[in-house]
Amino acid sequence: MIDTLPLYFRDQGDPQKPVLCLMHGLFGSSSNWMGIVRLLQDQFRIINLDLRNHGRSPHYREMSYPLMVDDLLALCDHLELQTVSLLGHSMGGKVAMLTALTNPERVEKLVVADIAPVAYANRFASIFKGLQTMPLEQLESRDAADLHLSGYVAEPGVRQYLLQNLLKQGERWGWRFNLQSLIEAMPLLTDFPEVAGNTFPGDALFIHGELSDYVNQQAIRSIDDCFPHNRRRMIHAAGHWLYAEQPAPFAQAVASFLK
Repeated sequence: MIDTLPLYFRDQGDPQKPVLCLMHGLFGSSSNWMGIVRLLQDQFRIINLDLRNHGRSPHYREMSYPLMVDDLLALCDHLELQTVSLLGHSMGGKVAMLTALTNPERVEKLVVADIAPVAYANRFASIFKGLQTMPLEQLESRDAADLHLSGYVAEPGVRQYLLQNLLKQGERWGWRFNLQSLIEAMPLLTDFPEVAGNTFPGDALFIHGELSDYVNQQAIRSIDDCFPHNRRRMIHAAGHWLYAEQPAPFAQAVASFLK
């Protein structure tokens, strides 16, 4: 991380190859992409960043998609990258889409993983309840934290994803992400900003999981409206966390599209 730069990022892969920026989903971080980075690092220079209020990036009270677009473009400016390709999952996919729709001259190609430019119902109420009620001051171990979360989140994989953000500093436990800001921003994060008929003239790939319900027919119509030059690819035997569940076919789809 460069001290004067707001966002934390990892500059990975081959510096002589085309640039690909990676953006994680809600509650995630750049660490989530490490398996994909290993599969793509010989073909791209990869800028793998922590979005605001996540990972090692600073905490801000304000949290919105336009602000995250500004953060991304400021990072690209700092790295003297005029155009880049973008890959975003879920919330990060919305950041990538909004960047392409509002700053198309900065985006070479766009890859969006299991999300669309539409509003979604809040699927995170039980997760937030589990995180808010975590007894951090009395917590004795990660196993105890997992046991607490199991009362709110049934899927073990999702609990482990969340618990990657649980840190112990001295004798105190805390969250790496800015929980309060995320709670306050949820109405904005489940929505998608009004783009006033903007379209992205470049090529876009939308990858969705066979077992996920995030990209339905309504979502596809919105994708077609905003991204007229889009392709779609389904990853078999994968849900919303498709890049983690099926990394090899996911990485292959990304690489073949970006070539």
